[in-house]
Amino acid sequence: MQTKISSRHGHLSETNQAKIRDKVERLPRYFDRISAIDVVVDLQNALAVRVDIQVTAEHAPEFVAHDTAEELIRAVDGAMHKMEQQLRKHKEKVHGHKGQGSDKGNIIIAEPESEEEEAVEQE
Repeated sequence: MQTKISSRHGHLSETNQAKIRDKVERLPRYFDRISAIDVVVDLQNALAVRVDIQVTAEHAPEFVAHDTAEELIRAVDGAMHKMEQQLRKHKEKVHGHKGQGSDKGNIIIAEPESEEEEAVEQE
């Protein structure tokens, strides 16, 4: 899994990059086929930091989450929460349909509801 952290209109310190990397590297817990994570931190507005997270996974569309907050870590946490929800929903969608609620190949025999239906079936 490749992780790329970049910034626009400013510079991120090594400690902030390490904190962001630690947070985003937890994403494979929610969906294990992640191949790349791109994080872009936009520092143009001093009052509101914008964080964009883009995740590329095998056999899945690209996932994108954005959040804006006054503090960098709060914006990262908000975007991470949105990304976790997307990945969790996609995993449930992919894995949830297999074997649940499917009656293919199963023979279902209905019980007669009344004595009249039972008598008709015996004739």
